[in-house]
Amino acid sequence: MTREDLDSALRQAVILGTLAVLLVPAARGSSDWLGWLPLWLVGMPLAAWWSLRGFPLPAVAVRLPRRRRVQATRRSVRRVSQATALARRA
Repeated sequence: MTREDLDSALRQAVILGTLAVLLVPAARGSSDWLGWLPLWLVGMPLAAWWSLRGFPLPAVAVRLPRRRRVQATRRSVRRVSQATALARRA
């Protein structure tokens, strides 16, 4: 099986699983053997397809600013300065 064949099979599995979850009410439930069926019908084929394609990030995720690092740096600097101020008082 070539990479293109596997890509096509996973694409069809995602489409068929999504249609099953949307159109068949029993596919939205859970099974004693498998657990939550939408995970196995949609989630797992989708994760396998995403991994086959090399885990590409959406364009929106690439354009988002990285603000957490700046805030984390400010908080850690503030904590260090508070700790030194408390140490000086004692």
